[in-house]
Order: sequence, then structure tokens, then C-alpha cells
Amino acid sequence: MDRPPSPNRWRRYSDWDDRPLRLDKFAREDAANGFAAFKSPADPGAGIKISRGSIASMDGVLAHEFDMIDSFIADHHLDLDVAEEAMAMSSDTLARMLVDMNVPRADLVRLARGLTPAKLADVVSRLNALELAFAYSKMRPRKTPGNQAHVTNAKDDPLQLAADAAVAVGLGFDELETTMRVSRNAWSNALACVVGSVVGRWGALFQCSSEEAEELRIGMAGFTSYAETVSVYGTEKSFTDGDDTPWSKAFLVAAYASRGIKARCTSGAGAELLMGFHQSQSLLYLEARCLCLQRGMGVQGTQNGGIDGAPLTATIPGGMREMMAENLLAVWLDLECASGNDARATESEIRVGAKIMPYLIAGSDFICSGFGSIPAYDNSFNASLFNAEELEDYLVLQRDFEADGGLTPLPETTAMELRTKAVEALSAVLEELNLAHPTAEMKASVIAASGSRETTTFSASECARISEAIETRDLTVIDVIKALSKRGFGAEAQNLLNLVKLRVSGDYLQTSAIVRDGRVISAINDPNDYAGPGTGYRLSEARRDEIINIRDTLGQPEVLRDQARHKKAEAKRIVYLDAGAAERGEDTAEVVIGVSPAFGLQLYQTTGGRNLSEVLKCLINGIECTGGTARVVRMHHTADTSFLGLSAAQLSGSGIGIGLQAKGTAIIHSRDRLPHNNLELFSNAPITTLDHYRALGCNAARYALDQEVEPILVPTQGEALGARYHAQVALIHAIETGLVDPDRPPENLTPKFLGDGEEVKR
Repeated sequence: MDRPPSPNRWRRYSDWDDRPLRLDKFAREDAANGFAAFKSPADPGAGIKISRGSIASMDGVLAHEFDMIDSFIADHHLDLDVAEEAMAMSSDTLARMLVDMNVPRADLVRLARGLTPAKLADVVSRLNALELAFAYSKMRPRKTPGNQAHVTNAKDDPLQLAADAAVAVGLGFDELETTMRVSRNAWSNALACVVGSVVGRWGALFQCSSEEAEELRIGMAGFTSYAETVSVYGTEKSFTDGDDTPWSKAFLVAAYASRGIKARCTSGAGAELLMGFHQSQSLLYLEARCLCLQRGMGVQGTQNGGIDGAPLTATIPGGMREMMAENLLAVWLDLECASGNDARATESEIRVGAKIMPYLIAGSDFICSGFGSIPAYDNSFNASLFNAEELEDYLVLQRDFEADGGLTPLPETTAMELRTKAVEALSAVLEELNLAHPTAEMKASVIAASGSRETTTFSASECARISEAIETRDLTVIDVIKALSKRGFGAEAQNLLNLVKLRVSGDYLQTSAIVRDGRVISAINDPNDYAGPGTGYRLSEARRDEIINIRDTLGQPEVLRDQARHKKAEAKRIVYLDAGAAERGEDTAEVVIGVSPAFGLQLYQTTGGRNLSEVLKCLINGIECTGGTARVVRMHHTADTSFLGLSAAQLSGSGIGIGLQAKGTAIIHSRDRLPHNNLELFSNAPITTLDHYRALGCNAARYALDQEVEPILVPTQGEALGARYHAQVALIHAIETGLVDPDRPPENLTPKFLGDGEEVKR
């Protein structure tokens, strides 16, 4: 039972309490405890002093007092040939250069090599959200945007992983990342995803997010082609808490690269705050330190923008803007940027949409470093900003703004084909390598399932057994390629071999490298050359055609087909008999119903799903039961509601008329009123019922008989003409106006209402 509202409370607050936003909790700004996005009293001032060819002090800290992060940045990030020039420039000047389309990206990248963390943070803190997005569009390394998917499930089921990986690749994701609910299932998950990822096309890079040593072993076995879980932190205690150092991380990155595995580091605002080692410094300054470390390591790129700390960062004033700022720092430092948007930072769908828009419009190397291509409950990383539930919303956002978010709508039949092929291919590998023998029932349940709650497949112990067998038997990607080829999946075997060849050659060990149509594109051969309107990345006509080709688009043919489905049924309810030219009536009780040109000819239902015959019958009954006389006239010279009603009133003996469009909009008009100054209007046809139309007929008769009238108000809960109807309404009206003949006079109609099963041939 709902509790009565407090007598001292405005009820609007109770309404707001029921909104998803109220599930979000927000932190007060508190720099001393680490809750400061851009500025903190504990942040150092920017500065550098160079003496005898080495750095004597940096950001207010003398060289002999450097912690290990300062030391690494001083030794491996800062370019002393640039530092004095860059640090001498004012932060305002550098900030304006970032948003000046006439300043080349390369000039700014050169200057960034000489800027300290405090200076970098100070510069980008001067940009508002719009300027950050603009600067990001200019500074990102690769011209062509991309996206990355999470492919996981709650059961670590390999069959479902393969099917979902194939669909993710079909949707256009350039990278796939998996992790597991049970850590020992890493090998099985990796095998499943890599097989699924080569169904349909090849080129999607894949990683298995596991413990770093095991992840490296999985990579050495050839199952993965990139890694991005090399975590970097902005405080020394955060590093040492995990027995790590910048040097150990640099060594790990080099180990990956030496084996042809593309590598990114991971950092992001809020990490140090979550770990309790924030040193009372701002999120942005700490992240600037992380990014300078990463540039010094020589890593290809970074995964930042909050990442696991995003939900915490989003609670702090300016937190969303800070995540944009740290992404800008990453690309300014010439790092490939997987720009976050993975962790679900809010329960509010409005905040979700707002968070993604700057990245969608500006583009990014990877707009999401983990778009949940699977349902939120199956996302083993925790729910992403966008998950399978919102995937079509994202596709429509691309279409709305003609922005390339890296994805392409996938026809339902194609999705089923990909899932089927992936499940069969993985089953063949499992059987050939004597790892498992999936049943027909298991395969069928996975192919049709949206998520793991709907599948009947391997038990948890079976998944673990498969994974352990892959590991202990030292199976590699070569064994998988051979198994695919032997079992008749030659195309998939070749696709996987192509990817392995690229890894051996190291062709994608470049900044911002992805593989599209069998070709590596990166910051080297596809550099971002934005220099103002008409430059940089622009949708080609072919790519635009792909993006706009979403489901449920309407045109006149679809509307006419939908309406034609009701034609036969209407023919059993009504026939319209021509009754000659319509003249002005003399009956003072007469109400003329003026119907639109396509009424009952090409259109048969209102937008509210009411049969036009029933609507017309209700209007006539309402008029007649109130003592009026009804006459029906088809108008040919107009399809406008107001002019339908006014024209009907001018023909009516009483001077009162009803205008009725085929889409269901209805109006009561009087001949002595201006066209748009009606007596009553039913403008919202989708929520107008037959009882409302009957009442409208009654009121029209009362106006004609000069009786007292109570206007009809259609009850509403705030519904406007919902978005589901806008395209349909415009197309219906276009059909109506297409039949308008301004020179053709109105014609009387005699509607004959038929009994069940009766039909009149016209």
C-alpha cells in the first residue's frame, strides 16, 4: 500500500524519488579525502628545472626527493629538448592551441613530450566539456573510429561465448575482450571466443582478461592478439601494494610486444581513491602521472576514462568532465585511447546517453573499452555503460547524428547464421581435440538464447574440466586451426591463420592499430588529419548507408501494406456509396462529417488502431442519438483537419461540422469561426477511443441544436503523440495529401454498415 504523502512535502519530490536517478548517490567535494576531480590544494604547481642536462626538479619536487613515479617520468617521458620551450608556454595558450583547428596535431604532440603531469592537468582543466570533445576529435591518433566489445557469460559457457563473439564481430566490433566468473576457465573462454571471432570475417583482435602471468601464457599459446590489463597507478603506494613498479609494468608490456601481442595499459580516475592511496590529490593530476608513465613505457596505448573507477568518479562534481579530460590527455600524449565507457556509471538512462555523446560525436580509437555485447547479467566485468539491452539504442544514436560509433546494424537472419556457424565450428573443435561433445539440445539452446539464463549447456565442472585440459595438454592456436580445417571449417581456419600471420609479422604493433577488411589501419597509415570543416573523418556514402539501415524504418510502401491488411476486414463492415455533389444543407439540425481524401480508400485504421468504419459509426450514432441529423461528405480539396471541419461546417444546414482525418484526428467546427479557431479538437488519435468519438458526435449535435455543451477532455497521463507515431503520422498524411485535388468539389457519401460476414462488391 502506498503511504500517504507527508502534509509538509511537495508531492513532486515523491515523484522524483521514484526515478532511476535516485538510485545514484553523489559525493560531496572533499579534496582532503580524495574527492576532487580537477583541483586539489595537494596538487603540486607545474614547473621544471633542468641543470647540466638532467632534471633538477619537477612540479615542485627536487630530484633527490622523487618517488619512483617521478623518477620514471623524468627519465623516460620528458624530452629535455622540448621541455623548457613547452613548460614556458602559458597554460591558456596551450589550451587554446588544443581547440585551434589551425594548429596541427603533430605540433601539440611534440609539445606534450616536454610537459610535466601538473602542467598537462592544468592545461586541460581550462577546457569546458564542449572544448574537450572538440580537442579530442582533433587529437585522437587514428582517423577512423572503432569500438570494443565485452563477450562473457555467467556460466563461462564456451558455446555461448563463441556464438556471441561471432555476432559481436558481425556488428563491427574491432576488438573483443572476455573474462570469466571462475578464474580457471580462462583457457576455455579464450578458445571459444577466438573461434567465434573468426566466423564470418577475420580481423577482430581478441584478449582474455585474466591474471597477468596466465594472460601472458594464453597469449603465448596464440589464442589472444592484444592485452590491455597492465594496470598503472598515480601514487607510489598504489603500485607497491600490488608488488609492482613502473619498470615491471614496462617489462610486461615489452614481453607482450616481443611476441606480437598488441598492448595497452589501464589506468583511470578513481583507482587510487578506491585503493585508499590518493595522497589528497585530484583525480586528474593522478591520472596525468599515469599517462606520462605509459608514454615513457613506450606502450601502444591506454585504456582510461575512469574504467573501474568510473562509477565513483561520476559521483564527484565534474567527474564526467574529468573522464573526458583524462582521455584528451591520453591522445595528446599520442597514445591509442580506449576511452572507457565500459563500467556502468549510473542508473539514469539520461546520464548514460549524455556520457556517451561526446565520444560518439568526437570519435575515438575505441569509443567503448568494453561495450557489453551481451546482456548486463551476463557481463562478467559488471554491467557496461551500454549492454545488449541498449545496443539498438546505440545504433539509432549513430543514425540520428550521422556519427560513426564503430558498429553496423545486423539483420536478424544474419545474426542467426553467425551464431549457428560459430556453435558448430566450436563444437567441431571440441570434438576433434577430444575436449567435449556438445549435444544437439545444447547447441540449439545457445543459438536461440539471448543470454545464459535461457541455455541448457555445460555444467560449471565441465567448463572447468575443458579449460584445464586445454592448459595441461599445451594446446595452441595451431591445434585449433588444424581442427577447424579437418572438420570442414576451412574458411574459419583460414581466417584464424590470417590473424596469426599478422601477429607473427607484428604488423599491428602500431599506435591505434585495428584490422579492417584484411588490412591494418593505424595512426601510421590512417592518421587523424582534422583541421576544420571538411577534414578529418567523414562518413562515406557507403558507410552512411550501413549506419542508417536500422530495423523498423518506415516508408509509404510499408504504411500502405500495413493499411491494406485491414482492407478486406473493412469491406465486411462498410461500403461507401457515392451520392453526388455535396451542396449546402438546409436542415438546421444537420451536422456534416467531412472525411479526408484517403478515408476508406487507401487508409482503413486510425493511428490508435480503430477501424475507420467503427469511428464513423460512433460519430453518426452520437449525432443522431442527441437529435441531430448526420451527413457524410468526402473532401477532395484538403486533408487538413481544420479545413476539413470548416468546409463541413460551411456545407452543414446548422453551420456545425466535424472534420475527420483517416489517421483519427477529429475536430468540431463552426462556419463563422476562423480556420484554426475550432470548437473542439481531438488531436491525439492514438489515445482517442470509440467512446470519445461517440461523445464528439453528441457534442456536435448539441452545438447544432444550440444546447449547453460540456467540452470533451481525453484523459492523458502526459502522453504526447509518442515517438512511435511520428513517422507513421507524417507518411499517412503524405498519402492523404497525395490524393488532394484542389479543383474537385466535395461529394456526398452514403455509408452502408454491414452485418457480420456480409460484403458488398463495389
